[in-house]
Amino acid sequence: MPSNPTAYQQNLKTLSDRLVAIQQPIRILDAIKWPPHWREEFFAKGEKTPPPADKAYYQSIPLDFDLNTVKGELKSLLADIKKTLGKKDALGLILQDTTQQYLQVMDLIKDRGTTGFIDHSRALYGSAHDHLIGDRRSLKEVGEHLCGIFHLPAAKHISFAQPKLYDAPKSVEILQSKLDTYFTRHNVQVKLSDGIVSDAAAGGDSIKLNSRSSFSDRDLRVLEVHEGWVHVGTTLNGRAQPYATWLGVGSPRIAAHQEGLAVLMETLTFASFPARARRISDRVTAIHMAEEGADFLDVYRHFVNVGLSKNDSYAVAQRVFRGGRVDGGSAFTKDLSYVRGFVENLNFIHSAISAGRPELIPMLFVGKLNLHDIPALYGAYLDGTIEAPMYVPDMFSDLNGLYVWFGFANGMHLIDMKRVQNHFIDLFKDIPKVCPTTMSLNGGSRYRMVSACFVG
Repeated sequence: MPSNPTAYQQNLKTLSDRLVAIQQPIRILDAIKWPPHWREEFFAKGEKTPPPADKAYYQSIPLDFDLNTVKGELKSLLADIKKTLGKKDALGLILQDTTQQYLQVMDLIKDRGTTGFIDHSRALYGSAHDHLIGDRRSLKEVGEHLCGIFHLPAAKHISFAQPKLYDAPKSVEILQSKLDTYFTRHNVQVKLSDGIVSDAAAGGDSIKLNSRSSFSDRDLRVLEVHEGWVHVGTTLNGRAQPYATWLGVGSPRIAAHQEGLAVLMETLTFASFPARARRISDRVTAIHMAEEGADFLDVYRHFVNVGLSKNDSYAVAQRVFRGGRVDGGSAFTKDLSYVRGFVENLNFIHSAISAGRPELIPMLFVGKLNLHDIPALYGAYLDGTIEAPMYVPDMFSDLNGLYVWFGFANGMHLIDMKRVQNHFIDLFKDIPKVCPTTMSLNGGSRYRMVSACFVG
C-alpha cells in the first residue's frame, strides 16, 4: 500500500477488504457439484435414469458458511458503502453492485434443486434470450450461428487427431514450466487433484489438473492461455491493487468478461480448435433447451443425436442442470458467459480502436471486472487509485499488432464474401478430395506435407 493514501483511498480499501473477507468461503460450483460416480451409474443403467440431483441431495452438501449470517454481513456492508463513499461514487457503485450480486448468490444457493434456482441464475448470469450489448441478436441466435460454423464439413476435415501424450503428472510438469516463464513475480502452482470433475480448474494462484485425465500438446497450450494468462493472471493483477482489492475476487457479474476474454486469448494465440469451440456454442443450445422446459435426458439425447460422444453429451447436460432440476423447469445458465463474453470483449476492443481510445484495452486485464467498469477503473488509474495490470499478454501490452489485426478484420466487411467464395469454390472443384494435410519440419530445416485423417 502506498505510503500516503488519501482518506478516500483508505475508506475504499477498508470496505473492499470487508467484501473480500465475506465472500471468501462462498464457492458456487462446490455448492452444486455432482459426484463423479453418477456418470458411471448413468451409463450402467442404460442412460434411461437421470442422476439423483434433487433438493435433498443439494441440501446435504455442507457449506463453509451460514447463509443468514453472510447475508446479514453483506447488507451491513452495502449500507456502509453508501454511507462512506456516497451513493454515486464511481468505484463505490461497482462495489455496491458486487455486494448486491453476492446477496443474490445467497438466494441461488438457498434454492438449489428448486424451480426458483433458475430465476436467480438468470439474474446473475442471464438467459439465452438476452441480447448482446448494443445488438439486436440474442445469445440463442449467436449460439445457433456459431454451431452452424463449427458443424461445417471443413471443421471435421481439419480436426487432426491430437494424441493425449501426457498423463496428469507429466502434464503438471510441462504446464508448470510454461507458466513459470510468464508469471515472473509470483509462484503459480500447477497441482494434481482428485476432487474436480473437469480436466482442469484455476484457483487464485494455482491450476488443478484432474489426476485421472491425460492431455495433448494442444490441451496444455489452451490451459496455459485460458486458465493461466487470463484466470490466474487477472486474479494476481487484482490482488496487487492497493485499494480496490475486490478486483482480485470473482462475483458472477464478471463471468462473461472472464470466460469471454479467456476464449478470445485461445483464438488470438491459435490455441483453440473446432471441437472445443463447438462445445462452447453447444452450451448455449443446451441452456436454451432447458429454459424451454427440456429435462436432463432430453438434452443428453439431443447431443448424442447430433454427433457428440456419450461422455461429452453427459458433460454438457451436467453443466446445465447442476443446481437446478433434472426433471426440467430449472437450470444453471452460467455457461452463456463464454459466447456472450467472447463477442462483447471483441466488440469492446473494436470500439476502443474505432473511438481512438486503444489505451483502454490493457485495462481488460486489471482484475476481475465487468466491461462497464472500465471507464471508472481507468479514471481511478489516472488519479493513482488503481494500479496498471502487472501481467498482460504481449499482444495487449504492445497494441501495434492487435490494432493491425482488427483493422484488417474490420476492412473485410467491405468485401462481398459470397461472390469471393463462389469464385474460389469454382476454382477448387477439380481438386481431388483427400485427407487434409498439415506441414511439419523435416530434419529441422525443410517442411514436408503430412497427411492426417480425422478419426471419428
